[in-house]
Amino acid sequence: MFRRYVSIVFGILVVAIIGATEVSAQENAAPLRDVKVVTRVLPPMVIERENALTGFSVDLMNEIATLLKLKVSYTVAPDVRALLEEVRSRRVELGIAAVSITAAREAEFDFSQPMLNAGLQIMTRGQTAAGSNPLGDMLRLLLSWTSLAWLGIGALLILIPAHIVWFLERRHPEGIVPTTKYIPGIFYALYWAAGTLVTQAESAPKHAFARVLAVLWMFTGVVFVALYTAQLTATLTVQQIAGGINGPEDLAGKRVAVTAGSTAAAAVRDLQAQAVEVRQISEAYDALENRRVDAIVFDAPVLMYYAANEGKGRVQLVGAPFRKEDYGIIFPRGSALRSEVNVALLRMREDGSYQRIYDRWFASR
Repeated sequence: MFRRYVSIVFGILVVAIIGATEVSAQENAAPLRDVKVVTRVLPPMVIERENALTGFSVDLMNEIATLLKLKVSYTVAPDVRALLEEVRSRRVELGIAAVSITAAREAEFDFSQPMLNAGLQIMTRGQTAAGSNPLGDMLRLLLSWTSLAWLGIGALLILIPAHIVWFLERRHPEGIVPTTKYIPGIFYALYWAAGTLVTQAESAPKHAFARVLAVLWMFTGVVFVALYTAQLTATLTVQQIAGGINGPEDLAGKRVAVTAGSTAAAAVRDLQAQAVEVRQISEAYDALENRRVDAIVFDAPVLMYYAANEGKGRVQLVGAPFRKEDYGIIFPRGSALRSEVNVALLRMREDGSYQRIYDRWFASR
């Protein structure tokens, strides 16, 4: 009887403990708040794989959602303009991707504290870029201002000694100019002057002063050819490495691909370059590799990721990042969620979770 009584009491206690635990868990488990987030596909910030989103921005947002007990649903916008419009119309609570914090945007939207330091970068074709045309490269080199300037100098260097030799040799019975007439006599002298400048004289003048001139002229020819060759080599090397673009100052007059509505588009126009606007950065990559543009200007982290992955060997970055910018999470004006997100970002920086996400996408591999 006693054992039966003990068993009943023990069972009641177990049921009571389990019930109290469930009630406590239900009280502590606050319901998740639904939050709509707009983003755009832009590796490595946002990557779409098998109908699922990943990338630095997505990992960051998911960690923030965990801290704030948010249930996030993503909407993908085609470009930055569409992303801004989603936030402006308040169809979403926030936007996250590569959204630069600018004075104009700050006047219309609210931003979180910076989530990533960035800046603009220039990308050109690499040395092994698809569609390379050696004949076209040679023609561009020969018709460049450098080549034309040197050819002009060479023409002057040929004309002056040619007239001196014609004048001295035209009456010499054994001279290299067989006629006293200017035409065709000058053509004999021009042939001698050009041959002596670039190669070696086939015959020597007979007049004493003309012979002294010939010696000086052969020395001048050696110097001229050496300098001309060095200049062409330097110009060709620069073109092969960076297509004549080494920094922002070289973009003037060039065709530069930028995404529509981006800060890069405004920067390129300020640099007196011809901005070729595209909707997606992938269209800019295609335009560059198919030689429809000379360069791309876009956010440095995005271009660095592409150059190290899909574009490896076909494209390259030139110069240092310029026009430093910060990425932020964007909210409609007056959003109460902004302060919560800022607190979450600070907590992530303090506990190391932000650094782990950053290293996952940007650390050197």
